[in-house]
Amino acid sequence: MSEERQTSTTAGRKTYLRAGVALAVFVGFIALVLHVDPADAYLWIKALHIIAVISWMAGLLYLPRLFIYHTDAPVGSVQSETFKVMEQRLIRLIMNPAMMITWVLGLYLAWSVYGFSGGWLHAKIALVIALTVTHVYFSRSAKAFGRDENRRPARHWRLMNEVPTVLMIVIVILVVVKPFG
Repeated sequence: MSEERQTSTTAGRKTYLRAGVALAVFVGFIALVLHVDPADAYLWIKALHIIAVISWMAGLLYLPRLFIYHTDAPVGSVQSETFKVMEQRLIRLIMNPAMMITWVLGLYLAWSVYGFSGGWLHAKIALVIALTVTHVYFSRSAKAFGRDENRRPARHWRLMNEVPTVLMIVIVILVVVKPFG
């Protein structure tokens, strides 16, 4: 019996199905927490927000690394085609859902806990917007790679790999230290 290639259409459908089930379970869990014990939902929502942020950051840190390797792969090669599949699945199955969950839960926490007040919170939201812009840029770049239209050298992607890291560091400092009251 031969092994199924992970880049095949069947493997892709199975991957999307598993991701859909995982997302449904995640959303169902959030709904259950809010329904069963709304008074204690804060800690659950905060934990789920952190999980979503970690997932989103993992994708934002990994995708430019894939771009670096993809840049070196000859157009039309098996390697290049594999990178295309990897990049699209990373964006669609991990990064996009994680970003959306991060935003929804983060805005819920900002509203319910802090009433959207505090300079640190405004700065954090501005930096999360910058992180979202980075996400959009990476998504558009993956589409360009998918069309074999990448015009950026590997060095560009090495530098872009640092953008989410720097934003993450500043965001974490703002959340933990809350320097602007």
